[in-house]
Amino acid sequence: MDGTVNVAADAEPACCAICGRRVPPGYRLRGGETRCWRHVVQHPAVWRRSLATAAIVGTILTTINQGNFILSHGFSHEILLKMGLTYCVPFCVSTSGALGAARIRTRQ
Repeated sequence: MDGTVNVAADAEPACCAICGRRVPPGYRLRGGETRCWRHVVQHPAVWRRSLATAAIVGTILTTINQGNFILSHGFSHEILLKMGLTYCVPFCVSTSGALGAARIRTRQ
Protein backbone atom coordinates (compact mmCIF):
# COMPACT_ATOMS: atom_id res chain seq x y z
CA MET A 1 0.00 0.00 0.00
CA ASP A 2 1.46 3.35 -1.04
CA GLY A 3 -0.55 5.56 1.34
CA THR A 4 -2.87 6.99 -1.30
CA VAL A 5 -6.58 7.10 -0.69
CA ASN A 6 -9.20 7.06 -3.42
CA VAL A 7 -11.58 9.94 -2.92
CA ALA A 8 -14.72 10.57 -4.92
CA ALA A 9 -15.14 14.10 -6.25
CA ASP A 10 -18.12 14.71 -3.94
CA ALA A 11 -16.61 13.06 -0.83
CA GLU A 12 -16.73 15.03 2.40
CA PRO A 13 -13.24 15.93 3.74
CA ALA A 14 -12.18 14.41 7.05
CA CYS A 15 -12.19 16.40 10.30
CA CYS A 16 -9.40 16.92 12.82
CA ALA A 17 -9.84 14.62 15.82
CA ILE A 18 -8.80 17.47 18.16
CA CYS A 19 -10.46 20.65 16.92
CA GLY A 20 -13.07 19.27 14.51
CA ARG A 21 -11.78 21.45 11.69
CA ARG A 22 -12.19 20.12 8.15
CA VAL A 23 -8.85 18.91 6.86
CA PRO A 24 -8.64 18.24 3.15
CA PRO A 25 -6.53 16.10 2.82
CA GLY A 26 -5.09 16.24 6.38
CA TYR A 27 -2.60 14.09 8.24
CA ARG A 28 -3.06 10.63 9.72
CA LEU A 29 -1.10 9.51 12.78
CA ARG A 30 -0.13 5.91 13.58
CA GLY A 31 -3.26 5.32 15.65
CA GLY A 32 -5.39 6.26 12.66
CA GLU A 33 -6.49 9.68 13.94
CA THR A 34 -6.81 12.37 11.31
CA ARG A 35 -5.52 15.77 12.40
CA CYS A 36 -4.93 19.21 10.96
CA TRP A 37 -1.29 20.31 10.54
CA ARG A 38 -1.37 22.41 13.72
CA HIS A 39 -2.26 19.40 15.86
CA VAL A 40 0.14 17.03 14.11
CA VAL A 41 3.02 19.42 14.85
CA GLN A 42 1.94 19.57 18.52
CA HIS A 43 1.83 15.77 18.88
CA PRO A 44 4.33 14.56 21.54
CA ALA A 45 5.77 11.81 19.31
CA VAL A 46 6.64 14.37 16.63
CA TRP A 47 8.32 16.61 19.22
CA ARG A 48 10.29 13.73 20.78
CA ARG A 49 11.64 12.52 17.45
CA SER A 50 12.42 16.04 16.20
CA LEU A 51 14.23 16.98 19.43
CA ALA A 52 16.24 13.75 19.42
CA THR A 53 17.23 14.29 15.80
CA ALA A 54 18.17 17.91 16.49
CA ALA A 55 20.29 16.90 19.50
CA ILE A 56 22.25 14.26 17.60
CA VAL A 57 22.64 16.00 14.24
CA GLY A 58 23.09 19.46 15.80
CA THR A 59 25.90 18.21 18.03
CA ILE A 60 27.67 16.56 15.10
CA LEU A 61 27.34 19.67 12.93
CA THR A 62 28.47 21.99 15.73
CA THR A 63 31.51 19.81 16.33
CA ILE A 64 32.39 19.77 12.64
CA ASN A 65 31.74 23.45 11.95
CA GLN A 66 32.69 25.20 15.20
CA GLY A 67 34.68 22.64 17.22
CA ASN A 68 38.17 24.03 16.57
CA PHE A 69 37.05 27.62 17.30
CA ILE A 70 35.33 26.56 20.56
CA LEU A 71 38.42 24.65 21.69
CA SER A 72 40.78 27.53 20.93
CA HIS A 73 38.64 30.56 21.93
CA GLY A 74 35.83 29.23 24.09
CA PHE A 75 32.19 30.23 23.83
CA SER A 76 31.27 33.69 22.59
CA HIS A 77 27.86 35.21 21.87
CA GLU A 78 28.46 34.69 18.17
CA ILE A 79 29.26 30.99 18.63
CA LEU A 80 26.23 30.48 20.88
CA LEU A 81 23.99 32.06 18.23
CA LYS A 82 25.49 29.84 15.52
CA MET A 83 25.06 26.79 17.74
CA GLY A 84 21.40 27.61 18.31
CA LEU A 85 20.80 27.94 14.59
CA THR A 86 22.71 24.72 13.97
CA TYR A 87 20.27 22.85 16.24
CA CYS A 88 17.21 24.55 14.70
CA VAL A 89 17.91 23.30 11.17
CA PRO A 90 17.72 19.53 11.90
CA PHE A 91 14.69 20.15 14.14
CA CYS A 92 12.83 21.86 11.29
CA VAL A 93 13.87 19.23 8.75
CA SER A 94 12.79 16.39 11.03
CA THR A 95 9.43 18.03 11.76
CA SER A 96 8.89 18.63 8.06
CA GLY A 97 9.69 14.98 7.36
CA ALA A 98 7.18 13.86 9.98
CA LEU A 99 4.51 16.03 8.37
CA GLY A 100 5.32 14.60 4.96
CA ALA A 101 5.16 11.04 6.24
CA ALA A 102 1.82 11.59 8.00
CA ARG A 103 0.17 13.41 5.10
CA ILE A 104 -2.82 11.68 3.57
CA ARG A 105 -2.32 11.44 -0.18
CA THR A 106 -5.49 11.47 -2.21
CA ARG A 107 -6.16 10.23 -5.68
CA GLN A 108 -9.24 11.57 -7.43
